Amino acid sequence: MSSDTGDLSTLTFEQARDELVQVVAKLEQGSPTLEESLALWTRGEALAARCEEWLLGAKRRLDDARGAETTAS
Repeated sequence: MSSDTGDLSTLTFEQARDELVQVVAKLEQGSPTLEESLALWTRGEALAARCEEWLLGAKRRLDDARGAETTAS
């Protein structure tokens, strides 16, 4: 797992989701230090935002496709 938030824009939805699952698991196990917990939390927030970007983009494309179907009918 990477702790660098700069590479998020290159992650696919599946990659971001899978890493988010890993972050949550590590947080649930408990981190040895507060700093590590905060770093994991920050990474998790960024990963969740990336997943939301993907989902909102997919929803927009579906809405656009539905709108095109309606006007073509």
